[in-house]
Amino acid sequence: MNGAPDKDRDKAPHKARDKDRDKAKPKVLCLAGPTASGKTDIALQLAERYPLRLISVDSAQVYRGMDIGTGKPDAATLARTPHRLVDIRDPAQAYSAADFRRDAEAAVREAWAEGRLPLLVGGTMLYFKALRDGLTVLPEADPAVRARIEAMAAAEGWAAVHARLQAADPASAARIHPNDPQRLQRALEVFMVTGRPLSEFHQADARGETKGGPEQSPPTRSTAGEALVSRAPPQGGSDYSDLPKDTPPFALEFHIILPEDRAALHRRIAERFQAMLAQGLIDEVRGLRERGDLHPGLPALKSVGYRQVWQYLEGRLSRQEMEQAAIAATRQLAKRQLTWLRGWPGRSGPATAVGGNLSLEISRRTAI
Repeated sequence: MNGAPDKDRDKAPHKARDKDRDKAKPKVLCLAGPTASGKTDIALQLAERYPLRLISVDSAQVYRGMDIGTGKPDAATLARTPHRLVDIRDPAQAYSAADFRRDAEAAVREAWAEGRLPLLVGGTMLYFKALRDGLTVLPEADPAVRARIEAMAAAEGWAAVHARLQAADPASAARIHPNDPQRLQRALEVFMVTGRPLSEFHQADARGETKGGPEQSPPTRSTAGEALVSRAPPQGGSDYSDLPKDTPPFALEFHIILPEDRAALHRRIAERFQAMLAQGLIDEVRGLRERGDLHPGLPALKSVGYRQVWQYLEGRLSRQEMEQAAIAATRQLAKRQLTWLRGWPGRSGPATAVGGNLSLEISRRTAI
């Protein structure tokens, strides 16, 4: 009976210190909402009135050549109102929450150096979470382990390294292409150093586990994976849930769009996808397929809309099936986003109210 209260008392000082630390940090404004809720329109209107620097928080808009299906502003709008973290990766490349965290921090500092207010805008809540809460600090590179992996690759090829990763960490193996040696090496290295799959570190971040969070039993590893471990986990069966998190350099103030009418949001989603098709989404995806170096297993091409159009071009879906599948997938995306947003601290409401509140806050800050 006494264990739980003691545990809570142990956490209390940490929580108080975290709050005091956040109060001392500069605040950065964030505009978050589900897809098709009007975030971009609000941000662009505000950018016309105030000295803002818009920073995209969108896991699909980072990719070049994926313009229509991601809902990017057109070229003229981007030229007039530049957005940071748009068009910064090729679709063949991966982009992680850790990459976003690094790039967003740099973009915020750049905005301050320019004398502008940074405004983070988007709906990729995992990115917002990575920026707000930090990410698990992974073990440092181990030269000896890396040398073993490189020797394995030299003797057997990177396909063999991928097969070893598949045995040890199937989730990471499914995400990393066999021809991506840098990421293959890092994923296998993390497993060999810690005895824990890299995917579990990522899943812990996605679930919001932090230092002092709920304990888990140590992961079960396959026999093939066990043979790769070069260093035993710490004594006591640690699951590495106590690994430190890097702390964000600023606090985030959220303004959250929560549509009042779900049916109206669904109508906007359907209308928006039809507009994307009219603008040439199918030709955009056809151009990506014709490059020859892209495949539907890449993170970029798993994006809603792109996946379904790709399947249509492969002959796996009819035109009607493609449209229905893409709209249904977008609705599911909006539902997941709303689930995150309803539990997120900040000022929330319909788009018009959120836009008004945010405008008042920006006006106050720029008047100082």
